[in-house]
Amino acid sequence: MNKRKILYITLLAAGMLVAGSCSKSWLDVQPKGSIPEEDYYKNADEAMNGLVAVYDVVGWQSSGFVTKVGALNAASDDHYAGGGGPNDVSSLQVWSNYTLTPATGPQDVLWQKGFAGIARANTLLAKLPDVPMDENQKKRFAAEAKFLRAYFYFDLVRFFKAVPLMTDPISTLNEMYDVPQATPQEVYAQIEQDLKDAIAEPNLPDQVPAATEGGRATKGAAHALLGRVYLFEEKWADAVAELQEVNGAMPGQTSAKYGYKLLDNFGDLWSPAHKFNSESVFEINFNSSSAGNWDCVSCTEGNVLGVMVGPRGYRALTDQAPDYISGWSFLVITPDLFNAIHYDPRYRYTVANLDSLEDNGIVEYEKGFMNTGYFLEKFAGRTSTRSTGGGNWELNFGLDMYEIRLADTYLMEAEARVRSGESGLAGTRSYDLLNAVRARVGLAPVSATIDNIMQERRLELAGEGFRWFDLVRTGRASAVLGSRGFVAGKHEYLPIPLLELDNTQIEQTTEWGGTK
Repeated sequence: MNKRKILYITLLAAGMLVAGSCSKSWLDVQPKGSIPEEDYYKNADEAMNGLVAVYDVVGWQSSGFVTKVGALNAASDDHYAGGGGPNDVSSLQVWSNYTLTPATGPQDVLWQKGFAGIARANTLLAKLPDVPMDENQKKRFAAEAKFLRAYFYFDLVRFFKAVPLMTDPISTLNEMYDVPQATPQEVYAQIEQDLKDAIAEPNLPDQVPAATEGGRATKGAAHALLGRVYLFEEKWADAVAELQEVNGAMPGQTSAKYGYKLLDNFGDLWSPAHKFNSESVFEINFNSSSAGNWDCVSCTEGNVLGVMVGPRGYRALTDQAPDYISGWSFLVITPDLFNAIHYDPRYRYTVANLDSLEDNGIVEYEKGFMNTGYFLEKFAGRTSTRSTGGGNWELNFGLDMYEIRLADTYLMEAEARVRSGESGLAGTRSYDLLNAVRARVGLAPVSATIDNIMQERRLELAGEGFRWFDLVRTGRASAVLGSRGFVAGKHEYLPIPLLELDNTQIEQTTEWGGTK
């Protein structure tokens, strides 16, 4: 990796740079700042701070307004990059229209994020054995660190295919520059092992109290992530076993072991009043009280998507107008998704139809780049969800993001079962899983065919960052995204960032003209 970048990551790995973009209520750590590694990890509190530093990377948001979910949405058929013009947050634009290159795109941010999280996890795992603290608590911390390392590596192998595999801290400059790339199979094997180790640890809890530990890893989250990993590897039977463990005996009823249950009201998923609800398996918490400001965009603990996806130049004309803030009009919804979801009960919680509101004289708004009139309702900032604690309100929206939620695991298990040969007809578990998701919003049952499951995933999870990976892993991306510039055999992966190739053993992938 580039010397400056890998040194930066190594400094982060000390786990002391805990000021970040995604602090949770239990993750508030003081003092925030930099302390030399040799003077740290002396007690349980400092070990907790090191764990906090690993979790913090999950919700990182770059100063250039590139986030994982935002980038994945821009690349999918459900959204255009939007914004103020063709060069506005160019990293999103070039992935949206498939003109990205090793030097341009979101890959720098996504690469740095993944390896920063891994470096922090590796440091914590190396330091924990010598920390004088309760042994059961120590084992829980280690299980959480392995869960998070697996999470970061899963993103990296899906984005870049051939990445360095590091399970120990990098301690010297020579080591930094000489880390080779592993095969995808080797990376997946490490991901599986980390998650199996986390699951096997008795001190990793089945559930956590939402009020005090919401956002921490649980056994249910580890099973769910491992099930997703197996789905991507096309290990259908293994995926079924892990996901059934999460979903419980009877789809639609509360999971006895983990307490998961679909919320009765789909719309409640997008309300800050329902953080860490019964449907949440692994959630990234944001808050509106961190006082984030323009001096350090990446330091805010608010969700920047709130302002990014809001309609540009928004102005209410009547009392009927929604309380949207005036945003930047990124990630506008495509006509194709609008047509697919328009008559679905989830439509009004997914799409903000500014075109209709303006036609009826209720609002006015400025037409941004690639405007369609349709905006992402799930994360659109409102006056009721913006800053309550000072700072720049644009950076302080308390809208959480779901990395894994129960409707997703239901649909993944249904898919894995059908791909294993289950008919998907009435009386099968795949049928029950799919239709539990549909019943929640009042839709009639349908057979659990792959097409029906994929359509349900599109409508249920719209705007949450899943669609692009679903298209790629099922081989549908070139047919769906070809008109956007997607080239089969190339755009299934992001290019390894150009600067990471200098003075290192890292080589570009074959998809982008390299050898890996």
